[in-house]
Amino acid sequence: MRTVRSTVKYLLIGLLLLVVLYPQVWLILGSFKTQNEFFTAPTWSLPQHFSLDNYVTALTTSNVGQMYLNSITVTVPSLAAMLLVGIAAGYALEIMVWKGRGSTLLYFVAGLMVPGQMILVPLFTVYFKVGLTNTLWPLVITYVVMGLPLTVFLMATYFRAIPRELFEAATMDGVSMLRAFFVIGLPLMKNAIITIAMVEFFSVWNDLLIALTFTTRKNLQTLQVGLLGFSNEYGSTQYGPLFAAISINVVIVAIVYVFLNKQIMAGLAAGSVKG
Repeated sequence: MRTVRSTVKYLLIGLLLLVVLYPQVWLILGSFKTQNEFFTAPTWSLPQHFSLDNYVTALTTSNVGQMYLNSITVTVPSLAAMLLVGIAAGYALEIMVWKGRGSTLLYFVAGLMVPGQMILVPLFTVYFKVGLTNTLWPLVITYVVMGLPLTVFLMATYFRAIPRELFEAATMDGVSMLRAFFVIGLPLMKNAIITIAMVEFFSVWNDLLIALTFTTRKNLQTLQVGLLGFSNEYGSTQYGPLFAAISINVVIVAIVYVFLNKQIMAGLAAGSVKG
């Protein structure tokens, strides 16, 4: 029976791997096919030639390189601002004692209930009036504002799992709250910070709606918006360059996740219990 259970387990794992990996393999193989192969050859067939022409076309003619730069330019400052404010707010709401901190946390939680689609049009009007259109600033500001409620809530949850006695002992030794934040809080929150950073990274990097709303010029398009440009107004799609651009995006995100997988798993478990 033990052998049967082990066999069934490995078969299920193999089936799961096949379901997960097959679309990725199919996507990468499709990035090497020509336009003619997509219409004449079977879907599961291998490309006739492993040429990098589709990748060259995607990076040059389709301007994917500039789109990647725009996505990085938007994602990095957005993540930095969200983490900086979110970590500080979580520390203040859970570790420091002051009147009204419970109500303040509820205000942040209430921000999770506001659909982002409802505020895009008013935001666009405000950005236009203050002269921020035709720049990437509307994206950065919107991402930070919409990501802060979740970041603050999760940070407060993770700080709640840290024994308060550590900070009380530090205070008895004459350590200020600011120094306790850097000496005690941040080191213990490393895995949690990485986890939240990855959650917000995927949210910002894969966003389409906000980027599509506020990018009014082609040279400001992020990667997700730029992928729409592979289809023309008549519905014709250049599948080879499109698959190449998506493959680059998927591979880069997968590499980041693989290297930070252990920290992400540790961070997900860190806030599940207290003490």
